[in-house]
This record gives sequence, structure tokens and C-alpha cells, in this order.
Amino acid sequence: VQLQASGGGLVQAGDSLTLSCAASGRTFSSYAVGWFRQAPGKEREFVAGILASGISTLYGDFVKGRFTISRANAKNTVYLQMNSLKPEDTAVYYCAARPYSGTILQAAVFYGNWGQGTLVTVSS
Repeated sequence: VQLQASGGGLVQAGDSLTLSCAASGRTFSSYAVGWFRQAPGKEREFVAGILASGISTLYGDFVKGRFTISRANAKNTVYLQMNSLKPEDTAVYYCAARPYSGTILQAAVFYGNWGQGTLVTVSS
């Protein structure tokens, strides 16, 4: 499956932004999807993940209720709704997929399919 992330941009602190991860391939509904981010000079970190069914989600500790991950398998798309954005949320955001996974894994190494990333910049 091929992934394409979009929706990034420049926003002010406190604003909201919704990222989309569009996938090609008829088996996307069998993939767990994770959102990761990487800020300059920092390691890639787990933001949120969702199982193929959409029933289960998981968030990084820093999210603290501000972000919501969801998916529309009929549209081959996973979304990341981000509210109350902070300057420290500035990063390139990537979506990644892992097939037939019954668990949401937080380590990037477990995901074999990656999108190209979309830049989110939050100004203070």
C-alpha cells in the first residue's frame, strides 16, 4: 500500500488542523495506521495509532486529549484531528501502515509503509 499525507501548514498556537493520510490499494482496511512526527534535531516519535477496524486507538503521552485519530476505510483515508496546537507540535508528520496487526505498535521500526510527510508549523 502507498500512503500520502497531507493537510499540514502554518497555524498559530491554539489553532486546529486536520491531517489526512490517503492510501492506495484495496487492502488498506487490513492495515493498522500510525502517525509519527519528527522535529528538527529530534528523533521520530509516535503520535497516534489506530487498528484496521478503527475500534482501538492509542496516543502518545504528550497528546493529552488534544488529538484524535480516525479512519474511513471506504475512502482509504486516516485522519489526525489536532486541536489546541502548541509551538512544540511543530514537526514533519508522517503516516505509516502495518498489515494485519492486532496491536498498535509505537515503534516506527514496525511499520513498513510510509507516506512522504507533511509539515506542521505552529507559531507562538
